[in-house]
Amino acid sequence: MAVIALRNVSFEYPGGHRALEDVTLEVGEGERVALIGPNGAGKSTLLHIMAALEFPRVGEVRVMGHRVDRRSAAEARRKVGFLFQDPDDQVFMPSVYEDVAFGPLNMGLPEEEVRRRVEGALEASGAAHLARRVPQNLSLGEKKRVAIAGLLSMAPPLLLLDEPTANLDPQGRRDLVNVLAGLGQSMVIATHDMSVAFELAERAVVLKGRVLFDGDVRTLLKRPEVLREANLELPSFSRLMMMYREHIGADFEPPLTVEEALALLKAHR
Repeated sequence: MAVIALRNVSFEYPGGHRALEDVTLEVGEGERVALIGPNGAGKSTLLHIMAALEFPRVGEVRVMGHRVDRRSAAEARRKVGFLFQDPDDQVFMPSVYEDVAFGPLNMGLPEEEVRRRVEGALEASGAAHLARRVPQNLSLGEKKRVAIAGLLSMAPPLLLLDEPTANLDPQGRRDLVNVLAGLGQSMVIATHDMSVAFELAERAVVLKGRVLFDGDVRTLLKRPEVLREANLELPSFSRLMMMYREHIGADFEPPLTVEEALALLKAHR
């Protein structure tokens, strides 16, 4: 059974702006999907629909097999963890520990279970050392890890991440990618950063109001027309290796990561 399934979903904002048109996709258990597209492509809108924060004009959304509508939205939201692009939208308690404990406490869980969940979530998100800190005094990267811990403490089967590495410095970006890579939940990662998509997901959905591509990320590298239509650019190391391939007359697929690029250089020096 799919963790989440959308069938022929379209969405229009008041005033007639159509953000999504006939979107159909499924996310399986444990699957990581990169939702790629330029600014204004509808990525955030689609995540809001998946999280039952918005509802489609036409089409159907199911979470864990159950249809989502306004009446069932609250139950659906318990199964989905949503990371907003700005962590200040969801980190608000006096201490990090209290912030991560907020969700489990509101679920009515016993104190010992809350403690177990909070400690496990802080450890998984790399934020255990921040437990007694004041969230407002943290860096952006630290706040994002705390926000992720808050989601993990609720134990949702699906994480929806809206531009998780946006506005982070290089070290903060690397730290957060490493945290996300170590999580086991199903994920939909909305990003226009192709290198993040390649590191965290094996499947890519390219969105520009409608689905332009849905498949393996390596196959996407062979679809330059899709990348052009979506105004996307491959990471610099991928483009460099494609130029190097032509220069030496070799036959290899473009690398998805820096590590793959290094291995190719060693093999074709």
